[in-house]
Amino acid sequence: MKAPRNALESRNDAGQSLALRGRRTAILGAGFAALVGSLLVAAPHGRDARIDAATTSPAFEDFLAAAPSQASPRAEPADREQRALTEFLSRRFRVADDAVGTFVAAAFRAAGEQRVDPLLVLAVMAVESRFNPVAESSMGALGLMQVIPKYHRDRIAEHGGDAALLDPVRNIQIGTQILRDYLRKGGDLESGLQLYGGVADEPSSPYAGKVLTERSRLEQLLARQRRAGA
Repeated sequence: MKAPRNALESRNDAGQSLALRGRRTAILGAGFAALVGSLLVAAPHGRDARIDAATTSPAFEDFLAAAPSQASPRAEPADREQRALTEFLSRRFRVADDAVGTFVAAAFRAAGEQRVDPLLVLAVMAVESRFNPVAESSMGALGLMQVIPKYHRDRIAEHGGDAALLDPVRNIQIGTQILRDYLRKGGDLESGLQLYGGVADEPSSPYAGKVLTERSRLEQLLARQRRAGA
């Protein structure tokens, strides 16, 4: 996620960054390193449709139908479609299957809570961080959904502060809430994605197109899965 051009704040970002780095070191040392150590992580990332398009995919409808079984965001994906997504994303981005399974399950849960297409959430993760849970951009964006702390203090505070961004599940929860906020603000899918990417004032930016291309890949995968299971 790129910093919005019109969001200029007079904060002591350097001090906050050092504090956050310290918390990140503590989290990694306390056990999160076990997850990170299992990853073969790639480097982090450097038409018009109504919002309803983000909440009416077959994957979203299937999730709602199976919602009672999604009790834990850390549970491994239980159904065939989530397993297929896990295997595909693990191969595509060279990240350990167990880690991706956690991310996929968390994305489906967060998407269900916010009524957003889970494939859209996964597509944003693919573009933003390539499923690297400790990705950090030059603008200070953190984690799977590349959230910039200083622009989303309220959302982050709901989950315990900046350190939450270094936990993959909570990062997905926060990022999905922000994505839903921007979809509502933008009024259509492409505009909402451009807002999320921090490029709303750059009409020529390919950001939204990249996310929608990734989502299309996932939709095609699930379509093949359904045909094979018919």
